[in-house]
Amino acid sequence: MLRLRLTLFLLIACCSILFAQPLVRVSGIVYNEEKLPLSQVTVIVLGQAQSTITDEFGVYTIYSNSKTFSIKYSLLGYQQQTLKFTEHSGARITRQVILTANINELEQVNITDKQNQLSNTTTINISDVAAMPLVSGNFETMLKTLPGVSTNNELSAQYSVRGGNFDENLIYINDVEINRPVLIRNGQQEGLSFINAELVSKAKFSAGGFEARYGDKLSSVLDIKYDRPDSNQLILSTSLLNTSLTAKRVSKKSFLLAGIRYKNNSNVLIKQDEKGSYNPNFGDVQLMYQYEFSPKFNVSFLGNINMGQFKLVPTSRETQFGTLANTLRLNVDYTGQEIDDYQTLGSAVTATYSPKPNLVMKFINSYFNTVERERFDIDGSYIFDEIDQDFRGENFGLVTKNKGIGSYYNYGRNSLNTQTFASEVKVDQNFDNHVFSWGLKFDQSKYNDRLQEYNYTDSAGFILPNQLKNIVLQNVINVENNIDIKNYSAYIQDSYSLSNYAELQLGARATYSSLSRQLLISPRLLIAYRPNSNNKILRFTAGVYKQPPSYRTIRDFTGVLNITQKAQSSYNTSVGYDYAFDAFGTRLKFTSEAYFKYSDRLIPYKIDNLRIKYLANEVSKGFAYGADFSIGGEFVKDLVSYFRMSVMHANEDIIGDSYVDNGKMIYPGYLKRPTDQRINFSIFFQDRLLNSPTYKVHLNALYGSRLPIGPPQTARYLDRFYIPSYKRVDIGFSKDFLDDAAMHKPKFLDKNFNSVILFFEIFNMLNINNTVSYLWLKDVDNVQYAIPNYLTARQFNLKLIVKLKP
Repeated sequence: MLRLRLTLFLLIACCSILFAQPLVRVSGIVYNEEKLPLSQVTVIVLGQAQSTITDEFGVYTIYSNSKTFSIKYSLLGYQQQTLKFTEHSGARITRQVILTANINELEQVNITDKQNQLSNTTTINISDVAAMPLVSGNFETMLKTLPGVSTNNELSAQYSVRGGNFDENLIYINDVEINRPVLIRNGQQEGLSFINAELVSKAKFSAGGFEARYGDKLSSVLDIKYDRPDSNQLILSTSLLNTSLTAKRVSKKSFLLAGIRYKNNSNVLIKQDEKGSYNPNFGDVQLMYQYEFSPKFNVSFLGNINMGQFKLVPTSRETQFGTLANTLRLNVDYTGQEIDDYQTLGSAVTATYSPKPNLVMKFINSYFNTVERERFDIDGSYIFDEIDQDFRGENFGLVTKNKGIGSYYNYGRNSLNTQTFASEVKVDQNFDNHVFSWGLKFDQSKYNDRLQEYNYTDSAGFILPNQLKNIVLQNVINVENNIDIKNYSAYIQDSYSLSNYAELQLGARATYSSLSRQLLISPRLLIAYRPNSNNKILRFTAGVYKQPPSYRTIRDFTGVLNITQKAQSSYNTSVGYDYAFDAFGTRLKFTSEAYFKYSDRLIPYKIDNLRIKYLANEVSKGFAYGADFSIGGEFVKDLVSYFRMSVMHANEDIIGDSYVDNGKMIYPGYLKRPTDQRINFSIFFQDRLLNSPTYKVHLNALYGSRLPIGPPQTARYLDRFYIPSYKRVDIGFSKDFLDDAAMHKPKFLDKNFNSVILFFEIFNMLNINNTVSYLWLKDVDNVQYAIPNYLTARQFNLKLIVKLKP
């Protein structure tokens, strides 16, 4: 059936090439009256479904399917400008545009303009989300193509930034901070992330050196905006893995965004080594409504219901690993099952008041309630063998030596109820050549946690460890925690124009935590310089970043809380250089940044798949340094591609740790952090098939070097092993049946739809076995082995995205 679908897809592709015609491309730079580039300018081809925005260099590129057309340039605070064009098919036009300031709105646009220029962030091209082949379907997974970001799990939305862990990343949607679940252990359990990609209008990401207006985390910020759409839309996206329905409605004084999503990735999971009945079901509903009571006052509501259940009844597992000289095989027969579920209910209300054009005030209130449960009761009977891998012999594949026969048992009944309330005021005001911002925030989190779990290993007829024939349960946890954490924070920030070419931003945060009882002060600095050429930007950042203790960091391996824990702190500095240039007949953008982070107080941890196990009673100091590089643009005409590479080194020294070896005291000193991934490389490349603008190929390739790891429940200095490097290639092919370049469109589709795009995707095209974690077992000689848990194998997917006419 799959082969038939692929054949039909290629047949349709070949038949449609005859009807394609070249697009007219218009590119250039938008300036203000002082000849300075303007970012975030909306550029629209009138009467066509073509629109874009200018980047931080003021650069834009847009296409028209007709030879005679008009383009409108608009930005709040500037007079709109419309240009008419009459060109031949396939023309490549360069047009520089100067927008004149609208005096009545100039003050407010200065606020927006300075904030866009003075931020150490990368603007994410959200149109790439639909085209990028993503097995998880989560918006965050496309961050892995950005400099400084690494992830070794395609099933998860979690990511590491410049040596930090998952808990050190900030995520905002419309100024509301979003938190990740606590109990998730692996990507199989992880469902839909909070971010609905179809509702996103803007997205920015900072891998470090971010502004004081953002919260108290050590590593990164992802800033998402759900905003007013251009028109009424109804979008249906469906595939073999997930389905979503999105509605966008616009009226004179209000707009509505609504999205429903469902995900079931059992087709991917059944190809893993662990065989059984997989039943993962995840869904969510999101709603955003904004009403404008007057030009000066509006209120918006954001609501979310996100729930999911992962059910597994395992039957067997066969994993082969080792080398050709020493090949090992683990066979396991299972009884029992695992059921994990979660429900999140959340809402946020934001009131925005602008009494004067140069003053914007926001009052934000949010509440989220998350209930998580883990229930597993699994018994595995295993045979651990060494097998013959001599291809020349008759015994190829036969068992040469038995390493162990036994069983292991895992039991858990865990539940966590988290309630979070936050109230915040944000104010931005323009004063001639600078913008002053300040804010106040109160947030309260309540945790009701019940942990009950244990396991044991029985190898060759006796329990390890063997203590006089008594069964000894291992890693026994039986605790109940109830805790309430309050945080009070404030920030001030000033964005100042030193000259037409230089900008300075100074800011500071102050935070008080009821848990650590510390008053934390975090000053931050950003300087941006743009030379006369307007195609270069130099940035320097320096700042202090402090992260108050959270429920995750104070809970140790056994579930016991360290309520005396103090805040983590990091001192960051970076130098960045962006350069836009013309090459290969197109406009390209090169970005680079070198950074150094020193931390005088960290909470060390171990990582097991997606589970962060904090050494809550330990303290470490550490550092991370590295450099990020990327280049992007239309390497292939009309399609944007990105290439990036990151190098990084992250170490830490646990204060006071030591051990005795042969009667000698050993101090381990600096150790590699669990996220010490030296090299990361990614490619997102797009091309056309057979020179047709309606058929495209989308290639996503990732490489991440090895990561340090060690057995669970052991000291950090025993992390002397490595997870092998992560290598993955995903590829997708697409056909837009109603592409503007198509001369003859199917009448039925053209009458009822604005867009119909079909994708055929191959996940893990090279079928590489990537290791995400290990199962640790001992043989009869009490020698411990690490049996790899592999990620997803090669998988095919069909996806259809349609936009219905209103």
